[in-house]
Amino acid sequence: MNSPRTTRARISVIGAGPGGLTCARILQQHGMPVAVYDRDPGPEARNQGGSLDLHADNGQIALKAAGLLDEFFELARPEGQEMRQLDPAGRITAHHVPGPDELFKPEIDRGQLRDLLLGSLQPGTVRWGRALDAVGGPAGGPRQLRFADGTTVEADLVIGADGAFSRVRPAVSAAVPEHTGISFLEAWFSDVENRHPEIAELVGRGGAHAADGERGLFAQRNSGDHVRVYLIRRVPADWISRSGLTVEDTGGLRALLLDEYGHWSPRLRRMITENDGPYVDRPIFALPVPHTWEHDPAVTLLGDAAHLMPPLGVGVNLAMLDAAELALALAGAATVDDAIRDYERVMLPRAVETAEALEGGAADLLSVDVPGFGHHDAQQ
Repeated sequence: MNSPRTTRARISVIGAGPGGLTCARILQQHGMPVAVYDRDPGPEARNQGGSLDLHADNGQIALKAAGLLDEFFELARPEGQEMRQLDPAGRITAHHVPGPDELFKPEIDRGQLRDLLLGSLQPGTVRWGRALDAVGGPAGGPRQLRFADGTTVEADLVIGADGAFSRVRPAVSAAVPEHTGISFLEAWFSDVENRHPEIAELVGRGGAHAADGERGLFAQRNSGDHVRVYLIRRVPADWISRSGLTVEDTGGLRALLLDEYGHWSPRLRRMITENDGPYVDRPIFALPVPHTWEHDPAVTLLGDAAHLMPPLGVGVNLAMLDAAELALALAGAATVDDAIRDYERVMLPRAVETAEALEGGAADLLSVDVPGFGHHDAQQ
């Protein structure tokens, strides 16, 4: 069938993360109707995660295209660009302090960014509680979205912005994420200036990284006097069950970690012993490199659905840049097919190049010296 004109296309975005919402915002700015479907029952259903650094050469470009850059800077924390490298004794071995006008990658909480994007959309744009099961229909379109609640929706364009384990991806690619061999265990600390002053002092206003070659940690200041700590280890994805534990067994996990980090300083081990509440298990997955797919005139992907990589400061930034470029391509092309071709012609080579550069990079977080520390491409 002939590809529909973009001005008449029924566009469905799957996933109400930063990428999907950025795409919807820019489409609406250009007068194009769009619906966003998300599996969460509502915007407050779960914690949105930690702090993000939005870069001037991608994430901020997307926010400018969305008309939200000024609002972003009102919420952002430029001081969060401070980075400390520590040794296992807790001594600072390298320290980046941002200048007074440094705005290359200010921090913002993921939840604040999502709220900013949600608030910019027309009421009813996001359809909550709609978990996608699969994408059906002919490759040339229109496509049929089948949801877990038994409902279906027909779309001329399906945009997969639904993350690492995308339900849209199988419509164009058989690739599945693979565990990188690295896993994070996340710990939360609240009211840190009063309840955890030594941790607050160690972390500073931004982030602090320590490693000994076999294990590491990354501590990150969030807004609201919160700190998140990511304990980084080379373990199988199912290491908790292999240890005879569950993620709810905070005491058992803490004892195991204290043994592994036993030679680290008591100051750093506070990040293992004093967390508020349970740990969060975060095994790190990535898509095979390179990841591409045959062009489909009715389905495309952005962000982690398209190019899941190790968490080295590029994920959300690339997702938002993808989203902006796709939305602008749709606004400027005659047909949906033309727009997707224009978008993928730029996005796929960029994603492959970046993924090749970062392949295996999760293991760098165990290194005593993080590559690029203190520069604009440093891990955040």
